Amino acid sequence: MKTSVRNVIVLGGTGFLGQRVVRRLQDRGCPVSAGTRFPEAAASYPGSWDRGVRLLRANLADPDTLARALEGATAAVNCIGFYAETRQQSFQDVHAEGARRIARLARDGGVQRLVHISGIGASLQSPSAYVRARAEGEAAVRSVFPGAVILRPSVMFSRSGAFFGDLQKIVGRLPVIPLFGSGRTRLQPVWAGDVAEAVCRLLDGARAPRKVFELGGPDVFTYREILRRLAVRTGRRRLLVPVPFALWRAGAVPLSLLPHPPVTRAQIALMEQDNTVGEGMAGFADLGITPQSAIAMGLV
Repeated sequence: MKTSVRNVIVLGGTGFLGQRVVRRLQDRGCPVSAGTRFPEAAASYPGSWDRGVRLLRANLADPDTLARALEGATAAVNCIGFYAETRQQSFQDVHAEGARRIARLARDGGVQRLVHISGIGASLQSPSAYVRARAEGEAAVRSVFPGAVILRPSVMFSRSGAFFGDLQKIVGRLPVIPLFGSGRTRLQPVWAGDVAEAVCRLLDGARAPRKVFELGGPDVFTYREILRRLAVRTGRRRLLVPVPFALWRAGAVPLSLLPHPPVTRAQIALMEQDNTVGEGMAGFADLGITPQSAIAMGLV
C-alpha cells in the first residue's frame, strides 16, 4: 500500500523506531529523509541509507537546522526521544520544548501532516520529570499544530533483541534478579514494526479518525512473569527478589553519572505504573492492524 503523502521527514530517523519508519516509507515508494544530529556518522552505518534516503542535519537546539530539514516536506514524524538527561539537554528541552519547536516549524513551513511519538502513561500529574515532559510535549504539539496525530506506544521490542533480548541477557548472567517493586507492573509490549506501520497508515490520512492512539501488543504480562518465562527458555532457575522503588531511585542517582547508565530514573518511573492501553483509547484496530504477538514470535 502506498502512502498518499510525498517527501516525508522522519526526525530521529536513525534511532530505534525512526529507522523502521524510514524503511516502511521506502517500501511504499515514498521519498523520505532522516533527520539526525550527526548525518556524517549515520552515513557510515549499514542499513537503509544506501537505498536513497537523504540524511539531513537536524538539531533540536538549533532551530535553523530544523527549519532547513523541514523545507519541502509535506509530512513529518517526530521520533526524537531519550531516557537520560545530560548537562546539555534535559527532558524539558527534548520532550516538551523540542516537541513544541518542531510543531511550530512544521506548521510555519507548510507541513500538512505531523505524527508525534509519545508514550503510554504520559501525565502532567506524574512525579517523574520524564513523564511530565512527555505530557507537556503532547499538549504543546496539539496547541501549535491542532491536526497533529499523537502515538503512545507501550514498551517496544524487536526481533533483533530490544527489550526481551536485553532481559534475556540479564536472566542468563544473574542467578539473583532484582525486581522493580514486587514485579507486578503490567506491560503490553509492542513490536516496533507494528508501530512503524501505524505511523505509515496515519500519514496516509484516510484512516485517522482520532488524534491520539495508544499502541500495545496482544500480550499483557507482569514484569515478574516476563522474567520467569525467559528463565524457563534458558533452562535456568533464577531467584526473583523484590526491591522497593525508593531503592531503585536512590541507586539511579550515581548511575546517572555514567556515559551509558544501565537503568535511568525515567525507566524506573515508567515501571512504577502499568504500561497498558487505556480503556476506550483508539489503537491498532482503528488502523486496520493486527499487532504481532511476542509469544507467537518466539521471543518470550
